[in-house]
Amino acid sequence: MEDARVVVGEITVPGVRRSVGFARSFVRDTALDFPGRDDMILVVSETVANAIRHTASGREGGRVTVVLAAGDGVYRLEVADDGGAGGAPHVKAEVGAETGRGMRIVDALASRWGFRVDGDRTVVWAEFPAPVAAGRDDQGDRGDRGREPFSGPG
Repeated sequence: MEDARVVVGEITVPGVRRSVGFARSFVRDTALDFPGRDDMILVVSETVANAIRHTASGREGGRVTVVLAAGDGVYRLEVADDGGAGGAPHVKAEVGAETGRGMRIVDALASRWGFRVDGDRTVVWAEFPAPVAAGRDDQGDRGDRGREPFSGPG
């Protein structure tokens, strides 16, 4: 039987630089018992900063929504921006630059990540394996099983 997917917490912050710290605090306070919390905090920091820097979220009145959900053997972090970037989130080739490392960090720390378009918004998601509960079989398929997103529109 598949685990129930549950939204653990959600926060919407203004699209300003100081909101990166609010997003980190939200994950830190929401994922208290999660062993991979530090990785998740770094990923939310990078994805929220990217949303503010590269999308309409960084314009006046912009916003970023962070959702933390659990289920199906993973914790899933979703960061929704206001769209308008015109490009897809991707890992940039290593060129030794001071910028462009955000999605490389996400790729290194998350077990899986991706994005989807949700109306005008773009939602970048990253998954982290949840600890296996006592008595559960940890040998199941860990590949992409076409999971539906945890958060709804907008």
